Amino acid sequence: MKKGRFLFLVGFFLLNTVVYGQDYTFRVLATKGSNELKSGDSWQAVKTGASLKSGDELKITENASVGLVHTSGKPLEVKQPGTYKVADLASKVSGGSSVLNKYTDFILSSNSADAKKNRLSATGAVHRGLEDIKVHLPENQNAEIFNNIAYVNWEAKGGAPYIVSFKNMFDEELVKVETPETSVKVDLNDPKFANETAILVEVKSKADGKSKSEQHLIKKLSPGRHDSIKKSFTELNNELGTETSELNKLIQAAFYEQNKLFIDAITAYEEVIKMAPDNISYKEAYDEFLFRNKLKNQK
Repeated sequence: MKKGRFLFLVGFFLLNTVVYGQDYTFRVLATKGSNELKSGDSWQAVKTGASLKSGDELKITENASVGLVHTSGKPLEVKQPGTYKVADLASKVSGGSSVLNKYTDFILSSNSADAKKNRLSATGAVHRGLEDIKVHLPENQNAEIFNNIAYVNWEAKGGAPYIVSFKNMFDEELVKVETPETSVKVDLNDPKFANETAILVEVKSKADGKSKSEQHLIKKLSPGRHDSIKKSFTELNNELGTETSELNKLIQAAFYEQNKLFIDAITAYEEVIKMAPDNISYKEAYDEFLFRNKLKNQK
């Protein structure tokens, strides 16, 4: 009897955890503009991470948008100004799966106030100084890349212009780029990289020859690992659909981060920002990604 009662209580607890843990219809992944949410009798500003229940209403202002994720994991972006019943928005959502939930949950948890507080507690909020040129690329053990496009970004004490050198493992220069910016985009389909499985990257100031970065590695995936990632990525995209949207790119960035493909995640975030340059939510999510993976110094 005691065992049966114990199992009953465990089952009851788990059921209530599921019911109350999913007591929402949408969560907010991103928001731009002075949007408002009515829950009960009052209107409040919409914030990233907020929960929307079926009986709530959402007001979108001019030149604004809200990126939502349904409880099923399916993303939905609302851009047209107006007032919407959350129940009506939910009726537009179909599909969704645990595949999507895995990555949307990761985005929400990684960018929550608690996650930011824990990160600052673990790493310290004090800026400990900056290398002459700090490149936002991962350590060599996480230098793999799935796609062919990579963004190399950096912050520097020295002045522009900068020289970005791409070399093979014998330290022979393959490509050299001069730029006044603190970012370059590189296409690994370039014939000069065709026979290279690993490429070294170094940035230095042309104005100050002594000011340069550490060497960083960009490493193409092995055929076996590439096939495995491609299978999982295809499964994700089948759930997302064919639309190229900011939310889809954000979810893809989470996929790459979860698979330790930080260079691909950087590319996804860069593409999100280019698609929605005035949406601060995406810029904040990008910075949080860089901070938590120690790719950028927190000032």
